[in-house]
Amino acid sequence: MTISETLLLDFDAEMSNTRTTLERIPEDAPSFKPHAKSMPFGRLAVHVSRLPNFGTMILSTPYLDMATAPLPSMTFESRAKLLTDFDAAAAEARACLAGATNEQLQQNWKLSWGDKTIAEGPRCLLYRTMFFNHLIHHRAQLGVYLRLNDLPVPGLYGPSADDSMGF
Repeated sequence: MTISETLLLDFDAEMSNTRTTLERIPEDAPSFKPHAKSMPFGRLAVHVSRLPNFGTMILSTPYLDMATAPLPSMTFESRAKLLTDFDAAAAEARACLAGATNEQLQQNWKLSWGDKTIAEGPRCLLYRTMFFNHLIHHRAQLGVYLRLNDLPVPGLYGPSADDSMGF
């Protein structure tokens, strides 16, 4: 089994879980923040929906300099747009991962801010840490935001208090 075939097993499951979470984002709570230092609900949801673009970048470029990279708008528009953007980004990331060779995945990738290196190492490692774990972390935050707004939290790895998953 190749590295990409192994990573795709997790990718498909986690993209499905992420879409399920994004489907629960309310249209009327984009400004909610559980703490002054927290990201607003809508902005966090947009960030999660677009994180697969970061996975694509890791897989298809030699580096990313955040000091010169154009930043897309993080404004929540609607749940429908959130899901459309996520579906497109996830499909592109999946295709990129499926086409990656072991050699490509073992090549170096670098994330920087100008001349300051944030992370550098094998592409397959930074794909997992900087994109995949990052996505799962922020998706978990969305679960907390849902709970704090008394909205149903999906069962992602088994039943939740709101979603018995047929049990």
